[in-house]
Amino acid sequence: MHKQIAERLTAWHAKSLRELPWRRNPAGARDVYAVWVSEVMAQQTRLSVVVDYFNRWIVRFPTVERLASADQQEVLKLWEGLGYYSRARNLHRAAQIVMTEFGGQVPRTRHELLMLPGIGEYTAGAILSLSFGLPEPALDGNAKRVISRLWDIDERIELPATERQLWSLSRKTVEASSQPGAVNEGLMELGALLCRRRNPLCVECPLRSCCLARKRGVQNERPVRSPGKRTPHVEVAAAVIWEGVRGGSRLLISKRPEKGLLGGLWSFPNGARDEADKDLLTSLERAVRQELGVAITVGEQVTTIEHAFTHFRMTLAAFHARIHTGMPQALGVADWCWTTLEMIDRFPCPVPDRKIIGALRDQK
Repeated sequence: MHKQIAERLTAWHAKSLRELPWRRNPAGARDVYAVWVSEVMAQQTRLSVVVDYFNRWIVRFPTVERLASADQQEVLKLWEGLGYYSRARNLHRAAQIVMTEFGGQVPRTRHELLMLPGIGEYTAGAILSLSFGLPEPALDGNAKRVISRLWDIDERIELPATERQLWSLSRKTVEASSQPGAVNEGLMELGALLCRRRNPLCVECPLRSCCLARKRGVQNERPVRSPGKRTPHVEVAAAVIWEGVRGGSRLLISKRPEKGLLGGLWSFPNGARDEADKDLLTSLERAVRQELGVAITVGEQVTTIEHAFTHFRMTLAAFHARIHTGMPQALGVADWCWTTLEMIDRFPCPVPDRKIIGALRDQK
C-alpha cells in the first residue's frame, strides 16, 4: 500500500501544488538555502504570512555566506513580527557553523544537519528530500494528521510510541517512491488543503480509497489528542521612561537576554504582576529596579494591549514614567540605551512594543 500511496500523492502533487517563491524548481532539485529558510519560517506560521518575509530575506541575505556575516540585530530586525525569534537566532548561528565547519556547504546527511541549531528531524528531512532528492521522511503537523488517518492510528499522537510509528510509516512511503520530495510535500499539502483538522474534504482526496479512518467513519476522530489545557493569562506592565519632557525627549529601551522569551529584542522595561506585590504598578517598579537599578515614578497610562504567545495570553498596560533615583545599568538585561521616537524603528522590537510605539506616535 505504501507504493500506491506514494504514486497517488506524487500525481496529485504535480497538479495541485501551490505556487510559492521557494518552489520554483521541482521537489528534489531545489536550492537548499531557500528550502532551509522557508521551512524554518513556516514553523508555526501560515505560508501566506511567510511569503513576504521570505522575499525580503532573500534580497537581504541571498546566500548562507551573507547571512553568516550579518549582525544578529540586523537578522532580528528583518524577522520582526514573524514571532518565535529563536528561529532567527538559530538560523543565523547555523549559517555561521556551515561556513566555519562545513566549508560553506549545507550538509547532505541527517546526522550532520541535526548538529545545526534549530534543525530538527522534520527540517532535516525536508532539506534532504526537497533539495537533494534523498528518501528521507519529513513529518510536520499536517503530514502527521494525514498518516494517522490513512492508517487509523487510535493512540494519542503525542505519545513517543505513536511518534515512532508515524515516522516509520512515512519512511516506508518515501522509500517506495523515486520522488521522495514530492511525496513529503504532497503529504504536507494534502493535510493543509484537503485533510484538514476539522471537516476534511474526503471526497476530493486522492487517497480516499486507501484511508482506513475514512472507511471506518472515524476520520474526524483522528488524530487522537489529549484534552487541551487552559491557556494561562498574565498581566504585565511596561514603563515608557522619558529622559526629560514627556513626548519631547529620549526614551529608555532595554535589550532582552539572549536566552529566554524574545531574546535579543529591544523592549520597554516591563514586569509581570507578582502575587507578592500589592498591584501591577508595584510589580513594574520592582522589575525596573531589578533590571536597571533605578527607581521610577509612574504616570499616566499610554495604552493597553492584548497579545497571545504560544503558551499564554498577555494583557500589557504601558505607562509613562521617569527616573527619580539612580542611573540605569544592565543588571537583569543584556543592554539598554536612550533613543528617540523617530529613531526607535532601527531596533528589532516585539509586536506588543511596536503597538506601544504606535500609540505614542498617535498621541503626539
